[in-house]
Amino acid sequence: MSRNRQPSVRQLRVGEELRHALAEVLGRGDLRDPALATRSITVSEVRTSPDLRNATAFVIPLGGGDDTEVLAALRRAAPFLRSQIAKAVRLRVVPNLSFQRDESFDAAQRIDDILHHPDVVRDLSEPGSGESGRGEDRDDDGSA
Repeated sequence: MSRNRQPSVRQLRVGEELRHALAEVLGRGDLRDPALATRSITVSEVRTSPDLRNATAFVIPLGGGDDTEVLAALRRAAPFLRSQIAKAVRLRVVPNLSFQRDESFDAAQRIDDILHHPDVVRDLSEPGSGESGRGEDRDDDGSA
């Protein structure tokens, strides 16, 4: 997929089906790897390639901590996870799975931190700021 092309509706639908199936398999706790047995993992998104032969699952372990160990364990378990997904989802070809850490939660947290920073809160609460502050210094005819 080129950088400018949006995913097709089919890619989005298949990705969502894969996300649900993968979350179900991980939620059942069928994995024997110690790095995964005791961890809850959120599967936030699955992106598929245009030919639907490869899929990247964006995951984040709940509770934070070291995610490199979890990602390594998921990569080791990828063939097993693929076989479990094949049982749950009807596809002509079940995609090869790869795993990446989902950075969107970190980005959302950074935005939230910025919005709740005392300077920003102060600036937003001052009179004349924001949408309601526009045009207050103008006469009825719009002149200053």
